[in-house]
Amino acid sequence: MLKRIQIPILLFLAALPFIFESCKDENGNKKTINLFSVEDDKNFGAEVAAEIDADPVTYPVLDSASFPLAYGHLNRIKETIMNSGKVKYRDRFAWRFRIIRDDSVLNAFSTPGGYIYVYTGIIKFLDSEDQFAGVLGHEIAHADERHSTEALTKQYGTDVLFAILLGQNQGTLTQIAKGMIGLSYSRANESQADERSVDYLYPTEYDARGSARFFEKILANGGSSGPEFLSTHPSPDNRVADITKHWQDKGAKVGGTFEARYREFKQSLP
Repeated sequence: MLKRIQIPILLFLAALPFIFESCKDENGNKKTINLFSVEDDKNFGAEVAAEIDADPVTYPVLDSASFPLAYGHLNRIKETIMNSGKVKYRDRFAWRFRIIRDDSVLNAFSTPGGYIYVYTGIIKFLDSEDQFAGVLGHEIAHADERHSTEALTKQYGTDVLFAILLGQNQGTLTQIAKGMIGLSYSRANESQADERSVDYLYPTEYDARGSARFFEKILANGGSSGPEFLSTHPSPDNRVADITKHWQDKGAKVGGTFEARYREFKQSLP
C-alpha cells in the first residue's frame, strides 16, 4: 500500500486549481505536475514487477540462475552506467534489470523505482555494447527522472490519484501498474531521456553517442520496426542530430564501442 499523504487534504484540494494554473513555463504552457513521492515511485515499481513475475506467458523473463553469463554481461553494463556518478537515485531505487525472451520484440521499458526490462530481440538487433548501453541509459533516465509517475499524474487526474494516495482503490492501483508496462511518454520526456543517456555514458568507457548509433541502425533498417516510442515521437534522424549536439556540447569525447565483447553477450542468450 502506498504511503498515506501527510498534508491537510481538503486545503490542498481547494488550492489545486490555482497550483495548476500557476505552474506554467515561459511560453505559457502548463508544466507537467508529479503528485507522487519518491517512495510512491518505489512502491509502484514493485507493483509492476509483481505483475510481470506473475505472468510468465506474456513476459517470459529469463532466469538469472539459468543464464548467468547473459546476466553477468547485463549487470556489468548496468553497473558501469550506475557508477558514472550521474544517476540521481542511484542509491534509492531498486535498479533491478531483467531480460525477456522474445526475439521478435525490439524494445526495452522501465517502470518507476528502477525496474528495467530488455527483450532479447533488441539485444540481438544491436551491434555494439555502446549502442546497448545507450538504450539502457535512455530507460534508466525514464526511471531516474520519474517520467512514469509524471505520465500517470497527467493520464489519471487528481481524483483517482488522491484516492490511491489515501490508501483507497487498490484495484485501480493494480490496473495502473499493469498499464505502466509500455506507458507512452511525452516528447519532452523522450528528449530528456536521450540527453540523460549521453550524460550517463560520457564519464564511462563507452562512446556516449550510443543511443544515436541505435537510432542510426533503426534508420538503416527502414525505421519501421523499432520500439513503440518511435511511432509517436520525433523521427530518429532528428534525435540523432540532437543527441550528437548534446555530446558535442559536453566536449565530444570519443569512447569505446566494444563489438567483440557485445558478441559474447549475444551468444550467451538462448
